[in-house]
Amino acid sequence: MSDPQKNSSSSILLVTIIVSIVLIALIWPLSQLGKGSTRIDGSADDADARIQPVARVEVQKAPVAAAASGKPRDGATIFNTICGACHNTGAAGAPKAGDKAAWAPRIAQGKEALYKSALNGKNAMPPKGGVADLSEAEVKSAVDHIVGLVK
Repeated sequence: MSDPQKNSSSSILLVTIIVSIVLIALIWPLSQLGKGSTRIDGSADDADARIQPVARVEVQKAPVAAAASGKPRDGATIFNTICGACHNTGAAGAPKAGDKAAWAPRIAQGKEALYKSALNGKNAMPPKGGVADLSEAEVKSAVDHIVGLVK
């Protein structure tokens, strides 16, 4: 018969060896992390730069200059330079200019509701289409122009 104490000692020795090997396999690569990385300037990569998104989208609207005469800009000009960026393409859920089905429920609410939405912003559209220097009259003329495209 075999000695139970001898089997227990052998089992403990075997477990100790296996645990030691596993720990070495886990710890040794961690100790080598900074040693293999060399750059010309000797500095490590900047972590923030490595985790930046691949592309960034920024929407910028070109400023709309006031008419040379100092008179308010007309609705067509404002639409073509500001509003059309979204309302010609349907970007950000904007109803497309000329789409009768999309504009019918909006027009049914009345022009005052349309003016209010354009002046104060609605959903993704910022107030005054993102151009703060537009006068109330200019915004209203742009709304009138868009409504005219539907009729």
